[in-house]
Amino acid sequence: MDNAIFIGTKPFMNYVTAVVMQFTTKNASEIIVKARGKFISRAVDVSEVATKRFLEGQVDVKNISIDSEEFENKEGRQVRVSTIEITLGRRQ
Repeated sequence: MDNAIFIGTKPFMNYVTAVVMQFTTKNASEIIVKARGKFISRAVDVSEVATKRFLEGQVDVKNISIDSEEFENKEGRQVRVSTIEITLGRRQ
């Protein structure tokens, strides 16, 4: 699925621009903003800025799913990290 945007350490507006571009130039019907751990709040901010400022009246939050993943960190310990997927969809 190429309509997923993973939130990380790039500048905030890069992600907002990526979301807006998916809807405008690629004409996507929906995209998913994904994040883990400390980037969850940034994913929420990106989604809000994109839907309320740039794509106002065109795109809504369709679904939000939260989960957690378990993986092994560098020290070999099992660590759980929270994840979020925010589905943004074009208004019908």
